[in-house]
Amino acid sequence: MHLAVCNVKSRTNLRRFNRRRILGMLVVTTLCGCQDPLQARLKQSPPTRVRGIVWQLDDQTLHPMGNWERLGARELLIQWTAVDGVNYLPGAEGRAAARFPDWQRIAAEPWANKVIVGLAGKFDETAARANVAALIEESRKLAALPTPLHVAGWFFPLEVDSSWSDAARLGPLLAHLPRPLWISVYDSANVGAETLSQWLASWLPPDVGIFFQDGVGIHAREASVARHYSDVLAARFGKQRVRIIAEAFRPRQGGGFRPVTAAELKPQLAAYDGFSVYLFDGPHYVSRDLVNELVGSENAAENGG
Repeated sequence: MHLAVCNVKSRTNLRRFNRRRILGMLVVTTLCGCQDPLQARLKQSPPTRVRGIVWQLDDQTLHPMGNWERLGARELLIQWTAVDGVNYLPGAEGRAAARFPDWQRIAAEPWANKVIVGLAGKFDETAARANVAALIEESRKLAALPTPLHVAGWFFPLEVDSSWSDAARLGPLLAHLPRPLWISVYDSANVGAETLSQWLASWLPPDVGIFFQDGVGIHAREASVARHYSDVLAARFGKQRVRIIAEAFRPRQGGGFRPVTAAELKPQLAAYDGFSVYLFDGPHYVSRDLVNELVGSENAAENGG
């Protein structure tokens, strides 16, 4: 879920091709007069409710502040509490961060009523996959540390897709981590929802949940296609095991990323109606002003706006 940032350059050409192909398919659908129920959903007045907010913890966002509860968020997914050997939890082994988040204050926030705690990860995906056993062991120790957070589960922050040829070795290693446990999944090669679902089912333990990264923020696919992926995953694994990470950013002209606009995000959320949705990520991309624009500025002051 450093999601978009680490893998964009290597997949840019493929995504541009797939984006053109998807748009072409939409044009054909329109010309033939077909009524796509997912497209119809996008045209409706969209809901703005989400279940949770993702926080990609780094030194620039040690003190997350927001009014995300106005969107319905009551859960916080912390991507990791240790990254590249730097720990953000008091008492952890190894190198401590120069400053820690105020975990007590975060635990009292309305958008952190429940917290899924991310464990040990790396910014570089290739390095993470090469050191998965060590990250599992580091994560096991992190999960044993006490915090004031209202822990509702654990997240192992090693992103998974079918391009990882030996991903199956992760399955047995996940047995060392506490439950409820979640991982994140994306589809960089656009193998399709059915193929991705079958591949996951071949090795993923049955008690591990899936956060599906929609790919909309990096233009890997349209929201309606991400909804199809989610439906297929839910049909195979059960809806209770599948949640969606909605990318709340878009490529910035000249490089990097910018926050999504309300006009861009509303139809994205509408496409996922009925699923548990988490915005990636709150501290970097979902400002108070954006929240107020999404839900209306009325009573903003009374609601933390």
